[in-house]
Amino acid sequence: MHKKWLPLTVVLGVAGAAVVTASIWPDDEKRPPLAQALCHGALSRQTAELIDDGKGGEVSAEEWESKGKGSDDAVFKACGVMRANPGSDSRRGTFNLVIADERHDSGPRKDSVPLGSGFKGWALPEEARAVLPDGCAARMGSTAPYITVTFIAPSKKGEQQEKELVDSDTAIRNSAAIVREAATNLARIAGCG
Repeated sequence: MHKKWLPLTVVLGVAGAAVVTASIWPDDEKRPPLAQALCHGALSRQTAELIDDGKGGEVSAEEWESKGKGSDDAVFKACGVMRANPGSDSRRGTFNLVIADERHDSGPRKDSVPLGSGFKGWALPEEARAVLPDGCAARMGSTAPYITVTFIAPSKKGEQQEKELVDSDTAIRNSAAIVREAATNLARIAGCG
C-alpha cells in the first residue's frame, strides 16, 4: 500500500469500527415499552387509537377505581384515555371509559343505534354503552343485576363541531367498537363471557 493512502485507510477503519460498536452497544436511555392493554385490560392500544382528534400524539391511559359503600355498588372502574401533545410533556383527554354496576337497565338513548349481534347496548358518536353478559355482575362481586361499560367523548362546541375528522357514521362505529371490545375483554377477565 502506498504511504499516502495509509492515513485514509486508518480513518475509514476506525470510523467503520465506531459505527459497528454504536449499533450493537446497549442504549442506556431506552424507554419502557408502551402498554398494549389500557383501561384495566379492557382496551387494546389499537382500538383506543380509533378516537383521534387530528393532533397526533402517543396514546396513554390513567386508571382509577373505587369500591362502593353499599353491597350494590361494588364495581366502579374508570380510565381516561389521553394523547401526548407534540413537543411538550402535557397530555390532552380524548375519552373516558367507565365500568360500573347498575341497578336498572336504562335502555338505549334517543337516536342511538344498537351495538350489533351478540351485544346488548347502544352507540352514538360521542357516547356508547355495552352491558356485560348475564352473570358478570356476580363474578365481579356485585349484587346489582348489570355491569355496564360506557364510552364518553368530550362534547364539542362551535368551531370544533365544524372541524370533525370523521363523519357521524364512522364516529358511531368507533364508539361501538370501543365498548364492544371492552365488554368482551372484561367478560373474559371475569370469566363470565
